[in-house]
Parts: sequence; C-alpha cells; structure tokens
Amino acid sequence: MRAILLAAGMGTRLRPLTLDTPKSLVKVNKKPMLETQIEFLREKGINEIIVVTGYLSEKFEYLKDKYGVKLVHNDKYDIYNNIYTMSLVKEYLPDSYVIDADVYLHNNFIDENIDKSTYFSGYKEGFKDEWILEFDAENKVHGIRVGNEKGYILCGVSYWNEQDGKIIVERLEEAINSDDFENLYWDDIVKDNIDMLDIRIKKISSDDCFEIDSLEDLNKVNEYILSLDYEDRKA
Repeated sequence: MRAILLAAGMGTRLRPLTLDTPKSLVKVNKKPMLETQIEFLREKGINEIIVVTGYLSEKFEYLKDKYGVKLVHNDKYDIYNNIYTMSLVKEYLPDSYVIDADVYLHNNFIDENIDKSTYFSGYKEGFKDEWILEFDAENKVHGIRVGNEKGYILCGVSYWNEQDGKIIVERLEEAINSDDFENLYWDDIVKDNIDMLDIRIKKISSDDCFEIDSLEDLNKVNEYILSLDYEDRKA
C-alpha cells in the first residue's frame, strides 16, 4: 500500500499566502497541511508516499530528507487540471491512497487494513458545485454528480485497490491519448466509468477533514481550531 499526494496546484484563491508558498504547505494548526497528511499516513504504516508537485516545486525538496517521500514534478501544472497530474504517477495508483494536498486532515481516519476501493466522505451542507456521492444501503457508490445542496461529497481522500486501480489507469491512458482532456479532472474518469468499478463510501465526521481552497476556508478552519482550544482550556 502506498499514497499519492496531489500538490501541483497554484492556489490562486489563497493569495497572498501562496505567492511564495505552495497551497499544500500553507500551515493549518501550526503545521503545513501536506506534512500532517504524511505524518498521518506514516502513523498507519504507509511509508511509500509520492508527492506530485508543480507550482513552486523547489519548496517541496526538504520533504525528501525529512520524510523520505518521492517527488514527481508536473511541468504543465498551469495548463491542465489534475487528470494530467495523475497521469504522471498512474503506475502507482493500484493499491494506493490518493489525497488532494489542499485538504487539512483534522483526525487520522486513514485505514491501513482497507481492501475495497473507497471514497472517504463527510456530510456537508451549504456548498456550491461539489461532487456528491450517490450510494445504496450497502454503501456501494453507484453515481457521482455535481450539485449545490447537502450530502456526502468528495473530500479529497480515497483508496483504490488493485483491480479498480488498473481499470482507472486504462481509462486514464485513453483519455490522455485522445488529446481531449483539458477540462477533465481525474475524478471524471471514475465518474464516467463507475459501472465498471466496485467503490464504497466510508462515512467520516464532517469535521474530520476540510478542503482549504480560499482564504475564507482557511479562516473558518482556524476559528474552529481556536474554539476547540478554548473549550479544552475551559475543561
């Protein structure tokens, strides 16, 4: 088992913080988000970690010595969506976690004994244009749609077993070779081939992880952490 951390994006909505710091290295709870992810993975015995960089790639070099991660550079980070980023590391996908590096993991829900392909998902409300999971009573995912309501959404953390990983790699290669992928995300490959895959949803708490996509998101999470600290001091 390994992990792929997607950290190529520019994080324009987090400027000015991201003018000289990659989005995934912005600190939340006094630590870069990416370092928290790496440490949680290592806590669960997942030590083969591939970080795909792009914007300000030189800022990630210290992670090789500190954690022993492998760095893969996407030199087209400012041209394509993350489908191209994933195509650069597709050989690692079977039996791998995939984590968006702009996700702050507040609790370590990584499952080292997992065997089914799984989307980890928290119930969210008041969102806009998020990817909503549709699933049955056995938690088997049968659809993904984009919506503006409430529900269990893609939270940027998933696991892909050998069988499903190989199917996704084949479809990913087809998309890249078609030269018609500029507007696709790698999750589109899953969405468009979901009938061929055996995916489960693992429900997590809504405050187990947070996507940090803007300064507003960052401020909300920092306020949440401060409120927890205040409650701890009161206790």
